[in-house]
Amino acid sequence: MRSTATRLVPILLGLSAVMFAAAPYVIDTAPYEATMGLVQRIFYFHFPAAMLMLVASVVCGVASALYLWRRRPGADHVAVAAAELAVVLGAIVLVTGPLWARKSWNVWWVWEARITSTFVMWMVFNAYVLLRRFGGVGSEVLSAAVGVFGMALVPFIYWSVNMWRTLHPLTTVVPKLPVDMGRVLLWCVIAFLFWCLALLILRVRLESARRELDEAYLMVED
Repeated sequence: MRSTATRLVPILLGLSAVMFAAAPYVIDTAPYEATMGLVQRIFYFHFPAAMLMLVASVVCGVASALYLWRRRPGADHVAVAAAELAVVLGAIVLVTGPLWARKSWNVWWVWEARITSTFVMWMVFNAYVLLRRFGGVGSEVLSAAVGVFGMALVPFIYWSVNMWRTLHPLTTVVPKLPVDMGRVLLWCVIAFLFWCLALLILRVRLESARRELDEAYLMVED
């Protein structure tokens, strides 16, 4: 199964590369938003990154919970990979968001519910990564608890725009997009999805190899 997943990586990376290369031309076919104009094009990268950041956070949280329950190394490997992916995607979100906000809202940053909670969750997964890197013995269990906490923020981030009046639109906006915009958004979501799946598979394999190497070192020392 591992080899099968690994063989998928070049295919996924190739498809994502082609789709990202074509993305500017695909986006150019979408109509301009009436009030925001050209800057609204950032949405086609901002939204997929944000959506998959939440998905990666859930994957990390579920895998962390499984590791805390069963202590299975495979679950820990998936949790590490998903946490790092959440950090990367979160960085994309937190860069593209202010660029869009500056032109559409005339501010770079506001401490509203969704933006603040997204930033907090990004910091949580940064803490996860730092804990795994510098936490020493037992960091797997501690970081798994951090991963579960990070996952718990996901529904709050998603529903925050519906619970409070914020600058972000409601969650009902995306399903109501015009067909031309929705088609372009789907293209970008799939491109990000292929890229993220490839990175996740590679990082899980890397973490598995690292664990096997550590075990080999311990056997030699014994």
